Amino acid sequence: MHVDLWVWIVSFAVVIGLVLFDFYSHVKTPHEPTLREAGIWSAVYIILALLFGVGVWVVWDAQHGIEFFTGYLTEKALSVDNLFVFLIIMSGFAVPRIYQQKVLLVGVVIALVFRTIFILLGAALINNFSWVFYIFGAYLIYTGYNLTKHSNETEQGENAFIRFVRRIFPVTENYVEDKLIVKINGRTFITPMMLVMIAIGSTDLLFALDSIPAIYGITSEPYLVFATNAWALLGLRQLYFLLGGLLNRLIYLSYGLAFILGWIGFKLVVHALHHNELPFINGGHHVTVIPEIPTLLSLGVILGTVAIATVASLRATSNRDSAESA
Repeated sequence: MHVDLWVWIVSFAVVIGLVLFDFYSHVKTPHEPTLREAGIWSAVYIILALLFGVGVWVVWDAQHGIEFFTGYLTEKALSVDNLFVFLIIMSGFAVPRIYQQKVLLVGVVIALVFRTIFILLGAALINNFSWVFYIFGAYLIYTGYNLTKHSNETEQGENAFIRFVRRIFPVTENYVEDKLIVKINGRTFITPMMLVMIAIGSTDLLFALDSIPAIYGITSEPYLVFATNAWALLGLRQLYFLLGGLLNRLIYLSYGLAFILGWIGFKLVVHALHHNELPFINGGHHVTVIPEIPTLLSLGVILGTVAIATVASLRATSNRDSAESA
């Protein structure tokens, strides 16, 4: 798949344009979006992503189209996990609802920057060192295992970096509208809004470490890796307000994501064995114990896993609510 430089430039411009449009049309004036507003714009971003995938299918080929849709679905599922953490952070800092849009949009921008950096680094590693697939695969399997252990655990406390910032900079006790820095009696203070932004940014860095190896397990084309991440993140703010209280009902989603990460990790290890060059594994020769896992099969597995985790979560919480109200 050959992608001309002008395609990259136009793609970056579109992403930046959509972020700016989002800011000036929805975020600049603080307000809490209605369910209708969140639903309409969530649908718009999903439709745009699907149209982009169709464009990839038509302009390049079906294989790359399937890779985009599989990667987009994976990144979308992982982005919901981001929302859980964002919800915890904003609840812990008691961010007023009318300012949460700004926090989320800044979180999206930071995530796009971090992931673009990791995409370029990942591409460089893959092009020069095929054994990096072993590391990516093992890391995803380990991350999936950790998700099963900590799926019901949440930490609302401030991390060490936030506590360090508090020691270095004076912080106002309350929010000052949506400002990040204010001057009081000639002295400069940062606001709780700044702390929230820092917390979101550090979280985005951690999520990028999971997200990029996962998408490289589906496609090794850097442009598709960037596109799937961009389209999954662009509708994240709207999705947060659309899901609302539903987030707390997706109790089994982490188990589903753990299985997806484990599946992709296994797929990466199989791919690494097929292209093995490490001398201490089969004398540096390729290992073909099982066939490589096709992307179409991965698409089915990911779709099925997300569907099962969602339905099981909603049924379990519905039964729990019924029992509590009885």
